[in-house]
Amino acid sequence: MSKAPRAVRLDAATPEAQAEILPESEPFDPVEPVAVPIKKRSGISWGTLFVAGLSGFLALSVSVWIERTVTSLMNENPVLGYAAAACAAVAALALVVMLAKVLRDILRERRVEALRERAVTVLAGGTLDQAKDIAGELQRLYASRPETAKGRAELADSLPQLFAPRDVLAVAERSVIAPLDAAAQAQIASAARRVSLVTAVSPRALVDVVFVLVACARLLRAIAGIYAGRPGALGLLRLARQVMGHLVVTGGVAAGDALVQQVIGQGLAARLSAKLGEGVLNGLLTARIGLAALAVCRPLPFVEVEPPTLSDVAGDLSSWRGSSETP
Repeated sequence: MSKAPRAVRLDAATPEAQAEILPESEPFDPVEPVAVPIKKRSGISWGTLFVAGLSGFLALSVSVWIERTVTSLMNENPVLGYAAAACAAVAALALVVMLAKVLRDILRERRVEALRERAVTVLAGGTLDQAKDIAGELQRLYASRPETAKGRAELADSLPQLFAPRDVLAVAERSVIAPLDAAAQAQIASAARRVSLVTAVSPRALVDVVFVLVACARLLRAIAGIYAGRPGALGLLRLARQVMGHLVVTGGVAAGDALVQQVIGQGLAARLSAKLGEGVLNGLLTARIGLAALAVCRPLPFVEVEPPTLSDVAGDLSSWRGSSETP
């Protein structure tokens, strides 16, 4: 005869009757991490082939046109033919000189980039000899700049007394780069004030856009000239692309700086006219582009010096707020 089921309280049961529930572990096979190969682009892209082919075609077309023009003038009038040949030779010589300057600017910019990358590697864990090599390269880079003579002399005197890679780069930054940083920040502040003033009083939006673009281009050339020499047209385009890439990576276009938050948070739109507020924001954007160019053109990373912020180069723009308030 079977017994009727009944409920049993586990907490009231004897220790012998208490049930102990343990987690059940199941054996599993460890999964080895699989390295997913990343396909790297190799060879020449189609865009490069297109530009190269189009450039070659245009060069051949211009050469054939020049040759036919000179030949035709020679047949009609030898004097005009020789004059045309001389003009073509002068134009060809000027083109070669311009291309040589562009190549020099690009090589100099890459030299600065390579120097900065080496400095970053040394800061991450390099040797003293590597740091001193970077300091020597920095001295050779600015050997023709008279404004860096005092800093280069101080660096040369301090090198025998330094025994840590970071100390070498810190002294190089303080002696050689700090004066250049001050000049670059002065250029950024001046450009930001100029853009703010002109766009605040300009009656047309098209004038604002054109002036901001021209001011930013001049600012990029000025900062590049301070650190590595003034770039040409192609060098300026390359620098602008690097600056835009830096802004995208750092999120610099977004108004996240403390100064922008302060200006907007204190009710700038309510205290100023809309046009003056637009001028202030255009000045802040110009200053942010200048700071990105400073970071791109600087031959050393920031070792001990704090990176400049918008408050350092455009802090006086917010003072316009108080001048427009009625007493």
